[in-house]
This record gives sequence, structure tokens and C-alpha cells, in this order.
Amino acid sequence: MENRDLIKYIDRLKEPKILVIGDFALDEMIYGNTERISREAPVLILEHYETKKILGAASNAANNVSSLNCGKVSALGVYGDDYYGRELLKILEEKNIKTDLMVMDKTRKTTTKTRISGSCNQSITQQIVRIDRQTKTPLNSEIEAKVIENIKKSLKDFDGVILSDYHLGCLTQNIINETIAEAKKHNVLVIADIQKDMKKYKGVYAITPNQPDSEKQTGFFIKDDETLYKAGEKLLKELDLEKVLLTRGENGMALFEKENGKTVCKKIPAYNKKEVFDVTGAGDTVVAAFALGLCAGLEGEIAMKIGNLAASIVIRYFGCHTVTCEDLKEEIKI
Repeated sequence: MENRDLIKYIDRLKEPKILVIGDFALDEMIYGNTERISREAPVLILEHYETKKILGAASNAANNVSSLNCGKVSALGVYGDDYYGRELLKILEEKNIKTDLMVMDKTRKTTTKTRISGSCNQSITQQIVRIDRQTKTPLNSEIEAKVIENIKKSLKDFDGVILSDYHLGCLTQNIINETIAEAKKHNVLVIADIQKDMKKYKGVYAITPNQPDSEKQTGFFIKDDETLYKAGEKLLKELDLEKVLLTRGENGMALFEKENGKTVCKKIPAYNKKEVFDVTGAGDTVVAAFALGLCAGLEGEIAMKIGNLAASIVIRYFGCHTVTCEDLKEEIKI
């Protein structure tokens, strides 16, 4: 199938309603111009000129879904009783992401990554330091129970769930298990975007790992078509999955599915190798488009190709970026 044949499927991404559960975070970008060296210590003094706050981690996955399906998405995670928690909710709502299922946890910090960057007349802007505010411990039993309660009362209203795990403690085994159980009751697809601890996600509908994390899980390197097939087959079987979308960077993507009891592998090349400026957040874009495609009833290969197309656009921009269905259609027409 040529890219131009995808255009008739793009608008179907607007149909499904998606619930994103996971580690919600905020990225704060602080910029300044180099003024002088401090007299107090041998450090730069920056004259501040701009602060940007953008959505990161599971927040970025939700943002990508919202951009594609016109806001038919809800966020379910935790945030702290702090300034950044209020900012996180505000920005989620500005991006047309519903926040009524989010849970405040007064014992945790709102996950925030602050990047301080400086520039001068003779150089480009460069990051100087990053400050992380986060709590990595698993949710306590009280907050975990509130998250599970929100899953049970709301999941029936969605067509699909994205589990976005950045290993910051929100996706406990109990929350994962309850999500899978409720999803099976209501015929809801569960797609997990995971990097490690893949066995925690046994029984979800699909996962979207990258190649290095897949190699760690399977215990061997993917170096040719034979080992690629072996890895996909092993993940499908050991994790009891319907689909595995393995992202391979410049080598494209590979989709593994069961057909007539046999594992089938469908590979596609990366659509854009020449205009790569920043791959930050590209995985969130892929899982958003892939999940929407599956939940809209598209074949796995078509959903993969749409995810690949979406990623080829966002990597042309610095920082996390989102695409719309109109962006995808315009890209196909070029």
C-alpha cells in the first residue's frame, strides 16, 4: 500500500474515545541570554527572557491523541498539591484533554523537568542544567484505590486505553491488572507504551516497545530478519498479546500479529531519514496514532503506517510536537 492510499483512513482516527493512564508530567523550559560571570561564584548569569511549559511523558501521549481525535481523550494519573500540579491541569485542559479523572496525591511532587538554557551572540541556545522534581516510589494504597475506582467507573465509556509507563510509580501492578480486567469486560482495547518490566503488562492487547528495550526483554540482539522475527514471536507468546509494534528508529517498524495460529511479521521502512531534528516524544506520537487506528477498526498494518507517517512529521521539530489529521493528509499529498 502506498502512502497516498492511507488518506481514506485518516479521518477515522477522530472517532475513538481514548483514556490515557500513566505517569503525567510537565516540562518547563527556561531561556536566558548570557550576561556575565557572577562575582559570587564562577557561574554564568543569565538574563531571563522566556519560560515555556509543555506536556511531557504520559501528558504528551494524551496531547498527541487530543490533536488527532479533536479532544476525545481523558487523562488519569496523579499530581501533587503544588504549583506545578495546578499548571499541569491547566495546560492539559488548554489542550482539550479532560482532567476530571486525575487524582491529587499530597504525598508526591508533580513530575516536572526544568531545563535551563542559555545563549549568546556567538552561539546557539544550549541547555546548561536540568532540574527534576519527581517522586518515583509506587503509589500508596489509598491513592492506588482512588485511581482504580476511577478506572472502574469510567472505562466503559472509552474505546481504548493507552498505558503510558515512564517508571514514575503510577502504573502499579494492581492498576495494570484492573485496567486489563475492566477492558475485557467492556471490549476495550489496551495498548501499552512501555520500556522495561514488560511482563507486568501480560494480557494487554498490544505493546509498542523500541528495539533496544525489546532486546533486553528477549535476551538477544536483533541483527537480521531471523532474530527480528524470533523477538516478535517471543514477545507475543510470553506476554499473551495480540499485536507487537516494534519501533526500530532509522530501520522503520515491524508489526507482529497472529494469523491462523502463526506469527506474521510486517515491516515498513522509516518514512523520513533526512529531516530528523529531534526524536523527543516521537514514541508518544506513534502510540497515539497506532492506538487510534486500532480502536477505529483499522488493520494493524494500516495503523502502523499511520503511526510511522505521524512520527516522520514530529521529528522535524525540536521538542515534543503533535500532528493533526489534516497534517497527515497534507503530508500524503506532497
